[in-house]
Amino acid sequence: MGTSLDIKIKRANKVYHAGEILSGVVVISSKDSIQHQGVSLTMEGTVNLQLSAKSVGVFEAFYNSVKPIQIINSTIEMVKPGKFPSGKTEVPFEFPLHVKGNKVLYETYHGVFVNIQPQKGKLTLSPVDFTITPETLQNVKERALLPKFLIRGHLNSTNCVITQPLTGELVVESSEAAIRSIELQLVRVETCGCAEGYARDATEIQNIQIADGDVCRSLSVPIYMVFPRLFTCPTLETTNFKVEFEVNIVVLLHADHLITENFPLKLCRI
Repeated sequence: MGTSLDIKIKRANKVYHAGEILSGVVVISSKDSIQHQGVSLTMEGTVNLQLSAKSVGVFEAFYNSVKPIQIINSTIEMVKPGKFPSGKTEVPFEFPLHVKGNKVLYETYHGVFVNIQPQKGKLTLSPVDFTITPETLQNVKERALLPKFLIRGHLNSTNCVITQPLTGELVVESSEAAIRSIELQLVRVETCGCAEGYARDATEIQNIQIADGDVCRSLSVPIYMVFPRLFTCPTLETTNFKVEFEVNIVVLLHADHLITENFPLKLCRI
């Protein structure tokens, strides 16, 4: 006697928001009729903090003390004890998506440290103007050896809707050294921990070249980056973990000088 069980969700894209109803059917297939002691269905939603190979020796001190954070747990009885006939039986179910206590239903997300098993926010535009010169750079050991350059530009907003592109423009006003390329680097920063300490991991998740070769001076270069759906989520900050994002404007000169300007971003879904 062979019996199989499958769970099918009615919504094709499987995207749900807090307060909605998760519905579908449980499909039981059997060649013969089968006795059963009842059928129940449990829905769980958790945030798991997991060990990254990059932090071996750093994270173990508190890894075991940070348990999975449960945000949803609900069980329903679908069928009382009885018998299923041979063939296919479909049992419908409905789960209201209500979180536990004052927890928040975070958006599903898989990163280096944090896995979350949606959240909406309000957006306030925050345009940023920037000027990059040898004097504005940080963490430079021999500033006097750098070629002279002046780069200006702006980002239309560092508070971004995750479904809309990051936009702006950049202008190379002057540069003593020839430019090889200009790139946009999107970085995800995950921080998690507890009273014993914390671990921080920055991962490049996207790199886009916006200019190739020695850019014409005083020419406006558009900044345009679409956020990758599988590697981003709304910016999160909780007691035990944070998921943040940054964008770097990277200018590579022919003298092998690398110029990087960093901008923290706040992503939200509205």
